[in-house]
Order: sequence, then structure tokens, then C-alpha cells
Amino acid sequence: QVQLVESGGGSVQAGGSLRLSCAASGYIYSGDCMGWFRQAPGKEREGVATIYRGVGYSYYVEYAESVKGRFTISRDSAEYTVYLQMSSLKPEDTALYYCAAGPRVAVTGALKCPLQANYNYWGQGTQVTVSS
Repeated sequence: QVQLVESGGGSVQAGGSLRLSCAASGYIYSGDCMGWFRQAPGKEREGVATIYRGVGYSYYVEYAESVKGRFTISRDSAEYTVYLQMSSLKPEDTALYYCAAGPRVAVTGALKCPLQANYNYWGQGTQVTVSS
């Protein structure tokens, strides 16, 4: 059984930065997906970023359009911790951020980590609040 624990949330002013961390206990295969999702009050959960390691040490990432150029997802070499570096934060980034993990999903004949998938394992979430 995999457990995920997020940390690093907090309150910042618009334009500020935060770094979220997600530590996994239990076995995570390097080719599995790890990612970040968020849910704002009154809104549906949305995918923010996902990452997996492909052949060799090539990492494949996917970002929501709303965070491209501002957020960076990364994964440590041991594959058990995933990070989300968030910069140029906006009030609309305010949400409860969740870490998720699970096997890749078949998408048009290839195994990927789509933002829309419902992964097997989820953390409890860490709150990010951005004030204007």
C-alpha cells in the first residue's frame, strides 16, 4: 500500500512562490505516474502537473495550460518524492493541492500520465492561499 504525504503549502501574496513536496511510502515504480491536482472551493478537482520516468533517465511531464511557464514538477532520483515549484502565483491558484500516484494509463496507444486520470493513491492535501 502506498501512502502519500504532502507538505509546503501556505499563504503568499500574488507574485510569490511556494514549493510543495510529496513523500511516498511503499513501492513506487519509476515508470509510474506522480502528480499534483488541486481543488478550489465550489470547483471540480483539476490536474496541475504529472511526471514519470521513461526509458533511461528521461522524464516526461504534462502541465495544465493555466500553470505552464509558472509551475515546475520534478521528482527525486529515488522516485519517492515529487515536488511542485510554484512561481508567479495568482489568487486563482488558491486551492487544496493533492499529490497522486499510480500506473500509467493507455492514451491513444501509449502509456502516459494524463491530467484527467483518477490515480490509485492520493494524499490528504495541502492548502495554498494566494492573496492579491
